[in-house]
Amino acid sequence: MIKITLPDGSVREYQSGITPMEVAKDISEGFARNVLSAKFNNTIIETATSLTTDGNLVLYTWREDEGKKAFWHSSAHILAQALEELYPGVKLWVGPAIENGFYYDVDLGEHTLSEKDFDSIEKKMLEIARGKHDFKMRSVSKEEALSYYKGKNEYKVDLVEGLEDGTITFCDHDTFTDLCRGGHIPNTGIVKAVKIMSVAGAYYKGDENNKQLTRVYGISFPKQKDLKEYLYLLEEAKKRDHRKLGKELSLFTFSQKVGQGLPLWLPKGAALRERLEQFLKKAQKKAGYEMVVTPHIGQKELYVTSGHYAKYGEDSFQPIHTPAEGEEFLLKPMNCPHHCEIYSSEPWSYKDLPKRFAEFGTVYRYEQSGELHGLTRVRGFTQDDAHIFCTPDQLDSEFKKVIDLVLYVFGSLGFENFTAQVSVRDLENPEKYIGDPVNWEKAENAIINAAKDKGLDYVIETGEAAFYGPKLDFMVKDALGRSWQLGTIQVDYNLPERFDLTYKGSDNESHRPVMIHRAPFGSMERFIAILLEHTGGNFPLWLMPEQAIVLSISEKYEKYSEKVLNLLENNEIRALADNRNETIGKKIREAELNKFPYIIIVGEKEEETNTISVRKHGGEDLGSISISDFNKIVKEEINRTLKSFNG
Repeated sequence: MIKITLPDGSVREYQSGITPMEVAKDISEGFARNVLSAKFNNTIIETATSLTTDGNLVLYTWREDEGKKAFWHSSAHILAQALEELYPGVKLWVGPAIENGFYYDVDLGEHTLSEKDFDSIEKKMLEIARGKHDFKMRSVSKEEALSYYKGKNEYKVDLVEGLEDGTITFCDHDTFTDLCRGGHIPNTGIVKAVKIMSVAGAYYKGDENNKQLTRVYGISFPKQKDLKEYLYLLEEAKKRDHRKLGKELSLFTFSQKVGQGLPLWLPKGAALRERLEQFLKKAQKKAGYEMVVTPHIGQKELYVTSGHYAKYGEDSFQPIHTPAEGEEFLLKPMNCPHHCEIYSSEPWSYKDLPKRFAEFGTVYRYEQSGELHGLTRVRGFTQDDAHIFCTPDQLDSEFKKVIDLVLYVFGSLGFENFTAQVSVRDLENPEKYIGDPVNWEKAENAIINAAKDKGLDYVIETGEAAFYGPKLDFMVKDALGRSWQLGTIQVDYNLPERFDLTYKGSDNESHRPVMIHRAPFGSMERFIAILLEHTGGNFPLWLMPEQAIVLSISEKYEKYSEKVLNLLENNEIRALADNRNETIGKKIREAELNKFPYIIIVGEKEEETNTISVRKHGGEDLGSISISDFNKIVKEEINRTLKSFNG
């Protein structure tokens, strides 16, 4: 008998040789029908693998990422079989699962493939899937593997030659065989819907000196309705693309002359940024933060001391050499070394702590041009950075206060669906991190305890820590169900050590402070990009550059529209007036396109009764009301969305 431990901690005894799928059926027949893959003792295995030792078993369904990965990896096999059958003589290279779907790289030889062929590939894949063929793994010797591919596929021969004998496995289904490490769904019949998304060129081994292969991208689902929903969300994502909306709403632009990845903020975008900054500064002031300002560059030695040069040197802009011999500066990749120097500029007592230094500091990273993407991946970005220097005894309460601040930011901006991710070290790769393992353990435990005490829905992710310390990342789902990392809090025992930071304790001895790094927005650029896509440009009313626009029916009522505009501005409502000699219909259409939350129309009736006609963005008609009533409506909406924060 063997003992199987399930994720809930329960232990079940079974006869040696039982499979994960049989365990799933023992739990529930209904559950077993949804099981796609399994992990035993932290190793991905097939659902038909025999279990012969005690261990921990995790069963994955479509709801988990590992389940999707197995589903899409298996679908790549089906795609490969379809391509072999439709295009005789093609040579396969590799076909992994990716974040959304899968791809396969193939040498098509004399064949060509374009969008007009997608339909026939999809039909062939579904025809194969309907056969309900089991995925079966088998071990082969290196000699057997080479013999199978020799003379037929030089790409697979190259792959096999790089593998050790005794570690090579093939996966079979139907008439198809592929070199594969494993991790499949039980059978092809689980795949009910497929879509070929695109084709692209891909150099063999990613080397432009090698032959260019054809990369076929696809996605698949266990239900047809899932595919329909995915394609709908894809279209919605195109409409909400922050690059498109940023241009339409005149928020930001880029210039080749200024340089790739360096955004230029237009007046409306600058006003939006300023409003976000003031929102956070106000909350930070209540929470006891002090604003500081640091330069955009620093001596190279500063970042060598902090460890950033060793970790980010390759991704940074090259050093700036001055006329002085041996003097080198860097565009700063991080704000924290500068804040450490601010802390060390004067002596501190335990009575002075915590010290909370905050800055909207611009940093620079030399991202590869192929990785740049609108505002979400740029070379110059502004972090809403702050660093808290506290005693070890203050760490727990300070960390929890930062959690409160992050939750306030999310609540005020409409991000309600999120989970917390505790990012810890990968103990198998200690070279990735700096500092004392004892301090790492303290920091990791402090974050986990704070997340528990605050009642956060959290997961622990191994290997996702920063190089100098563990962190709590907030993974937010947007209106389209996409997950984004927004807001981070990090505990750091290492930089205080590297910069020899101290405070005098109650025992009159010198002690090391603990450092908390935090950025609720993360970076202004990326945050605004995600907020744009989440809201579709319909920001919360308190954040909108203009909250209303006044449209005069004709030039005759321009004077009254200006009077209305002045009254709104006196009540701190941001508004514009459109008194152009255009039809009211055209003005309304343009106001809708520009996403003004409230459209105010004035004409003869409104002037006579000293009222305004109001409609909301989207077409809801609020009728004819007084300006004072409109002021109340606006204030009430702002109060509903802008949460209160007491620090």
